[in-house]
Amino acid sequence: MVAATAEFSRVFSAFDRDDDGKISAAELRFCVKAALGEDLSAEDAEALVASADTDGDGVLSQEEFLKLVQLEMEEEERCRGLKEAFGMYEMKGEGCITPLSLKRMLSKLGAHQEIDECQAMICRFDLNGDGVLSFEEFKIMMHDA
Repeated sequence: MVAATAEFSRVFSAFDRDDDGKISAAELRFCVKAALGEDLSAEDAEALVASADTDGDGVLSQEEFLKLVQLEMEEEERCRGLKEAFGMYEMKGEGCITPLSLKRMLSKLGAHQEIDECQAMICRFDLNGDGVLSFEEFKIMMHDA
């Protein structure tokens, strides 16, 4: 963990472009663009800072930044686990969970459902009404479970 903490300190220093010991939303936006090549809107950057800003000063201290990074890493790990679970239920090559693929997986798990019951289960979280679950719909379903 000491090596990880030292690495986070280096990352914090790189993000803290004006060396004031704090990371502002503007610094966060600049560094996300430079490091990842992705644009982060001002609103999203401010929301991200606010989500980890425990003292309410509008900027991130090194401790707050570390908590934010840890939360992001936990979310990434959770998402990876959900992708693995989704892969078990999806219709291979389709990128979605169909009533038939859900029925098959539930049968493997010992829960024998009829196809209409599987359709009803999917229908609850099928936000776009296409009769199948996309990964985004699956994430919502798992969050509500």
